[in-house]
Amino acid sequence: MALTPVADALAGILAGASPIREQETVPLDRAEGRTLAADVAALRTQPPFPASAMDGFAVRAADVATVPARLALIGTSAAGHAFTGTVGPGQCVRIFTGAPVPAGADAILIQENARAEGNMVEALSPVTAGRFVRQAGLDFREGEVLLRAGRRLGPSAVALAAAMGHATLPVVRRPRVAILATGDELVRPGEPTGPDQIVASNTYAVAAIAERAGAEALDLGIARDDLPALTAAIDAARDAGADVLVTLGGASVGDHDLVQRALAARGWELGFWRIAMRPGKPLMHGRLGAMTVLGLPGNPVSSIVCSLIFLVPLVRALSGDPDAGAVATQPARLGVDLPANDERQDYLRARLTAGEDGTLVATPFPRQDSSMLRLMAEAEALVVRAPHAPAARAGDPCRIIRL
Repeated sequence: MALTPVADALAGILAGASPIREQETVPLDRAEGRTLAADVAALRTQPPFPASAMDGFAVRAADVATVPARLALIGTSAAGHAFTGTVGPGQCVRIFTGAPVPAGADAILIQENARAEGNMVEALSPVTAGRFVRQAGLDFREGEVLLRAGRRLGPSAVALAAAMGHATLPVVRRPRVAILATGDELVRPGEPTGPDQIVASNTYAVAAIAERAGAEALDLGIARDDLPALTAAIDAARDAGADVLVTLGGASVGDHDLVQRALAARGWELGFWRIAMRPGKPLMHGRLGAMTVLGLPGNPVSSIVCSLIFLVPLVRALSGDPDAGAVATQPARLGVDLPANDERQDYLRARLTAGEDGTLVATPFPRQDSSMLRLMAEAEALVVRAPHAPAARAGDPCRIIRL
């Protein structure tokens, strides 16, 4: 069976990923990282009044066109405590940053350019009308649509929504990613480990990657190497309304690799199996009704790399991101020589340093065994090498995915 190129595999996965339409309303403190389900308009004008941009004195520009000029100090305006009178000819008001500019005043004389003596203020420098005044609506006005449906909310967008007067926001339901580890050899962290068993670690990495991408991760635990256990776990994923089922291990062709048989027993449609990439060759993809299935390799590094390359774009596509398939790479230079590549696309764990000219230097680890989780944890980037790439020398340009 021919290996599926990475680009074709990603295109096939995303082709069946229809954006989720279900909506929910969340408070602002839970909105970061979520995707807006509807346009959001401002409920208020910001600032709602002319406000001072500096500490100083609210003045009439005409009174300080010629300096020095002496003004009578008639009050104070502070944030939350506006001066309610009117500034007349030859008068001024002490004002602080963010405070309302009182009626009659049209400029701010900054305190560095003034000398106060009791109830009199001497202007030492002229100011023009509007100087250091933030006019009402400078940022936005009531009714303006400032956040559009489909936007993934970062900290600045959440802050903007708060300033607009919104305590809650309409967001798309997070994609549900069910994660199923498989294998008689696996035990949970903290459980007793037999002489032929290992601790299951992949679930935690895949769940973290999925949630960082915007999903809700559902841990289905560990299924033993028998068909009834696997089919029961698959049924649990469907019953939970999972949009994606990620299986870990058991996707190869050994006598104990039963995942494909269990999925077939539940009527799944195989999309492809085996990818032209390293690590991650035995990845499989298919659909079980409305649920996308990704069968990731059991080796820890393979499952992490495949999650970054395929699961993250899938979650983003389900969340409505039109650019979900764009893989974020950046240029760097190699820190070591590399041999010519074969037909598989490589993702080499690497450290990053700054070269003498300030360019980024990526140095792959000498060993790239997909079972070595320690090196994955130490890696700062993945060096991406295309299939059949020629031999490369230290200093040659390359592309990396930062971790």
